[in-house]
Amino acid sequence: MPDTGSDRPLHFLALSLLGAGCMLVLWPFLTALVWAAILVSTSWPAFLWLDRSVGQQRTLAACLMTLLVTVVLLGPIAAVALAMAENAAELGRAAAVLVRNGLPDAPSWLASLPLVGQSIHNYWQQFAHDGQRLMAELESFAKPAQAAALAGGRVVGKGVLDMTISVLLAFFFFLHGEALAGRLRIALERVTGVRAAYLLGIARTTVTGVIYGILGTGLAQGVLATIGFAVAGVPGAVLLGVATFFLSVVPVGPPLVWGSAAIWLFQQGEPGWAIFVAAWGFFVVSTVDNVIKPFIISRGARLPFAVVLLGVLGGLLAFGVIGVFLGPTLLAVGYRLVTEWTAAESAPTTDADSNPKPSD
Repeated sequence: MPDTGSDRPLHFLALSLLGAGCMLVLWPFLTALVWAAILVSTSWPAFLWLDRSVGQQRTLAACLMTLLVTVVLLGPIAAVALAMAENAAELGRAAAVLVRNGLPDAPSWLASLPLVGQSIHNYWQQFAHDGQRLMAELESFAKPAQAAALAGGRVVGKGVLDMTISVLLAFFFFLHGEALAGRLRIALERVTGVRAAYLLGIARTTVTGVIYGILGTGLAQGVLATIGFAVAGVPGAVLLGVATFFLSVVPVGPPLVWGSAAIWLFQQGEPGWAIFVAAWGFFVVSTVDNVIKPFIISRGARLPFAVVLLGVLGGLLAFGVIGVFLGPTLLAVGYRLVTEWTAAESAPTTDADSNPKPSD
């Protein structure tokens, strides 16, 4: 009888090489795969309703749901790209005016700032009404700015590509969702035992809460901020709205955008519109951040701010633009699972301590 025990190292090596090869093939699409799984998980109740509405025709329901996800995700990206092109042209005309006429006089309050106010005021005044000197100064920043723009373009392009691939993958996840979820549950049961379904429920609830809390409220803030900027006549309203959207994950991010716009309007001699933008930002845009976002996220998970912040920054570095949402989602799920796992491990010890057996 052959000694099968001696073949186990070879089996393990072969499986390891096969796993490494599969990961090598899927690695370029890992971000899109994870994002597609998150999209399908958060929209699964809507997909089931759509499937019942079309008479349990799963392929048709998957096609319709994928089309809806495409419109919801890629439609705004295309609209923002067109609007940003128009805003970029507007900003280019404003930059041409600055090059021709130079900067306006520095505001008087700038010199009153402690420590650095006077230095900044004097530096600004060097370029007031002197476009040639301003251009000479900006030339030193031309190459770094060009490199940063190219890097930013590559990151944005990769994000759009990952988003497109994730939408295509979402179709197959919708089509075979139950089978994939069943296999995932079986695999998790072999690792965690009977708690597999409970942990999967926690992961799904956490994903839904974080996605709706971060993506939903960030989108709402960006749209509302864009409306306020457009009404007030702030140039580059869409660009500023996109900045508000991405900075919405930081508590002081949106106020930096609408506060700067309000200061600019005040400097342009429009105090009424400056007050409008400040009030709109404080009472409308920030209300979404301070009231709606904590409520939505807390329904899925009570997360420390450090988890969300590190998830946003780390996700951006690891996955690009899409990592702004993917990073905090992954960290939130990991945080909740570790919390539940450690609580489950400590519970028997607590019960034993609180109900000691009587000594003989």
